[in-house]
Amino acid sequence: MPSNKSVSDAPITQFVNCRILREHKLQREDLWVREGKILDPEKLFFDEQGYADTRVDCEGSIMAPGFIDTQINGGYGMDFSQPSDDVNAGISFVAKKILEHGVTSFCPTLVTSPPAVYHKVLPQIKAHSGGQHGAGVLGVHLEGPFISSEKKGAHPEKYLRTFQSGGMADLTETYGSLDNVTVVTLAPELAGSQSVVRELSARGVTVSLGHSVANLSQAEDAVQHGASFITHLFNAMLPFHHRDPGIVGLLTSDRIPPGRTVFYGMIADGIHTNPAALRIAHRAHPSGLVLVTDAITAMGLPPGRHTLGQQVIEIQGLHAYVAGLRPSRALRRHVLSLPDLVLLDDALNVKSTFISGEKVWSRTP
Repeated sequence: MPSNKSVSDAPITQFVNCRILREHKLQREDLWVREGKILDPEKLFFDEQGYADTRVDCEGSIMAPGFIDTQINGGYGMDFSQPSDDVNAGISFVAKKILEHGVTSFCPTLVTSPPAVYHKVLPQIKAHSGGQHGAGVLGVHLEGPFISSEKKGAHPEKYLRTFQSGGMADLTETYGSLDNVTVVTLAPELAGSQSVVRELSARGVTVSLGHSVANLSQAEDAVQHGASFITHLFNAMLPFHHRDPGIVGLLTSDRIPPGRTVFYGMIADGIHTNPAALRIAHRAHPSGLVLVTDAITAMGLPPGRHTLGQQVIEIQGLHAYVAGLRPSRALRRHVLSLPDLVLLDDALNVKSTFISGEKVWSRTP
């Protein structure tokens, strides 16, 4: 029966025999969870006189926060940028499959597409919590089409847009509703971008800078107006230069507003970014690092031809190429965040995934 009816009817789960990273060391201790929140054991014992309803033996495994991926374009044959009458079926399928990788929540990501695609797809995607049905959906990440043609990467140039109408009107015309949109990636050097950054930030939408040829001053201006993220640092932007480090310079800029942090995504697959570049970024700004997969339809599938929005992607070994061109790989690295949990072995392979303290996937029954 629930242990603390005076406080909550919810049961308490105690994870025992687990190792938790504290102060850069793995320390063996227990973890107490109620309603998806980690409890202070002293408060539980002395103030509430509580006890565990359920004990989970972690058998010496590493206990880590559940993985959050802010940039997944699709996977297992599902492409979130492909219009259909049941987009949620594809998202639900991917959400269930990625539990085995320790992902407890994610942002379905749409790459540059024609307006008709956004108008059909976006109304079907709703933010929701995770559980036995799959990882939670935090909201949609819209990567484009308001990006630089010079740094378009795998985005089709014919669908790129500028802010011709002066700002938010262009977004409304292109996307339709911004309900359940969490992140928008744009190029801050585009004329009219400042008012868009301000308006999106005021609405609680994270503005991410990427696919851009912005110089440092333009990037800093965007941050001054509310931008707070960088899409796949180093990729699809001007390379670092000592006279003008461009968007990369935000990691050490002295023009970041007090109390604000600029976070940056990185695709840590050893292909998109050399491990040395990853180390440089982390040492310059460790608190801002967010590992993302940028996973595509081909994740979990064998080599061959797959889609990425309006493009055809060919997988060859560990690499993916736009038919006839180059870059991108579907990997499986994620950023950590509480309160969901994963159990890892010493090689950091996922053994079990928990959402709100409930086991939703396990390598063994």
